[in-house]
Amino acid sequence: MRLAPRILVGAAVLAAVAVGARLVIGPASKPAPPVLDPAQAAALQHAAFTQSEAQAGFARPESVPVKILPGETFESAVRRAGVAPDEARQAIRTLAESMDTVHIKAGMAFDAAVARPRGHRGPARLIGLSLRTSPTSALTLSRTFDGALRVRELEEKVSEETAVVHGKIDGSLYESASSLGVSQANIAQMVKLLAHKVDFQRDLKDGDAFTAVFDRQVTENGRTVGNGPLKYIQFKGVTFLRFEREDGDVEYFDEDGKNIKGFLLRTPVDGARMTSTFGMRRHPILGYNRMHQGIDFGAGTGTPVFAAGDGVVVEARRWGGYGNWLRIRHQNGWETGYGHLSRYAKGLHAGERVKQGEVVAYVGSTGASTGPHLHYETWFKGKRVNPIGAKVPQGTVLAGGELNRFKAEKAQIYGLLAGSGDRKFAQTDTGVALKGLR
Repeated sequence: MRLAPRILVGAAVLAAVAVGARLVIGPASKPAPPVLDPAQAAALQHAAFTQSEAQAGFARPESVPVKILPGETFESAVRRAGVAPDEARQAIRTLAESMDTVHIKAGMAFDAAVARPRGHRGPARLIGLSLRTSPTSALTLSRTFDGALRVRELEEKVSEETAVVHGKIDGSLYESASSLGVSQANIAQMVKLLAHKVDFQRDLKDGDAFTAVFDRQVTENGRTVGNGPLKYIQFKGVTFLRFEREDGDVEYFDEDGKNIKGFLLRTPVDGARMTSTFGMRRHPILGYNRMHQGIDFGAGTGTPVFAAGDGVVVEARRWGGYGNWLRIRHQNGWETGYGHLSRYAKGLHAGERVKQGEVVAYVGSTGASTGPHLHYETWFKGKRVNPIGAKVPQGTVLAGGELNRFKAEKAQIYGLLAGSGDRKFAQTDTGVALKGLR
């Protein structure tokens, strides 16, 4: 009975956390309201439990973090916090009314508030239990005034925001963009797009500025729980905008409506360094000079290899010193080849159509190779040509109604970048600004 008021206070604190302030960064003169991250929210919640008065014969409640082990049941994990078997079973039965307590994954974490007996003799008393069931929802289990266990389900409201990210390269594009909340999927998209125009080995420098625009889903207390596709990227004078064609295909175009997707990628593997160029060289295994008819990219075994362009797989087989070899035929007499592969993408075979940027294989060291790397070749009308500087066809250009629609969408993005609209986003050298477009 003495514990009940404290538990109710704890529930009130938790409810307040669940409806926390929505994150919107406004003008510099109006600082954003404080935002509680999941750790802070959990700390407030468990503070409410642990501040409860101790029951007769028990010490003050404490929060015990628990993570479910491989092969362990939910009930066993609760018992590991020191709770008696009957109380653990009762807790799981109560939770089962609101969630699946059987098909759980190892690594799932929860916090148990327990009161241990004075003198440490006997099992602990379960005061409450809490866990996050999804990025936007949580469950809490607490005792009512009569000692029964009650479940409370908390669901945070999610809203759609458009994020404008301004950043500078510090180490790598991945690290720099990730630190500003850009998702892995959008960073991968950035890399694929920029690979058409940027040499990541020679052109990337610390301090280079970039800007990205994308939609994301934000909870009421400011946590990002999902990202939409990349809508805009600007880097080193190169600008790409996302646009959905009339046939439903989504492509990226420059500011003038020209498809930035070059006919072939300049770099068909992420984060790789060029280790050998096209031309005469001393063969590292044979020991004499011979023509090197491609370029090599050093990368670890298992690094994904992308199709350099749209086309059809001609060969996916073992080929002498090239080891596991892949050849793709593109339009207008162009072909690309990939050697020393560790393996092919699942299900890849001759005759299969592939899209530019699709993962088709993985870096390896098969055949005549001194270490893991990708050997990459470009062929034109049956003859090998230097992949660096090869004059490959350019992308298509929008026209008519599609061009007009593209210009309208571009104006919307540029209005956001310029700060027009209902609220002006914060202008900072490095940071994030949010603005709703809906």
